[in-house]
Amino acid sequence: MKRNPRKLGWTKAFRKAAGKEMVVDSTLQFAARRNVPVRYNRDHVATTLKAMQRVSEIRAKRERVFYKNRMAGNKQKVKAANLKLVAENMHLLPKIRASDRMAEEVEQQPLVEEILQEVQPQKAARKQKIRQRILVGGGIENEMDVD
Repeated sequence: MKRNPRKLGWTKAFRKAAGKEMVVDSTLQFAARRNVPVRYNRDHVATTLKAMQRVSEIRAKRERVFYKNRMAGNKQKVKAANLKLVAENMHLLPKIRASDRMAEEVEQQPLVEEILQEVQPQKAARKQKIRQRILVGGGIENEMDVD
């Protein structure tokens, strides 16, 4: 059965027509076949192999950039689809009371945040460390450690 290769998703023709692969790139020309016989030369073969390796590195880098550019807007589309799904099926989600929501927010915040500061008093030559604890309610608790 004959089929159009641009309509079959797994063919190179489809991928290029759909914009999923690079079509115009100078590194693609190096992969073209050349049916011109060349006399063997060891130096020529060595430089050719180095050039082939370099071209493959350049092509891989360009393909990664092409893929990233193609997938750039994908996160926003997925997020929009997820938000739409949640909005449509809101009745299936469990309802959370405001008091439970506040309790979850308090649990997620750190209870006590410690800050260490080195302070040199004007009269004393020794350094003192003041440990301040910032409490959840908004107050500050001081402790002094003498070295």
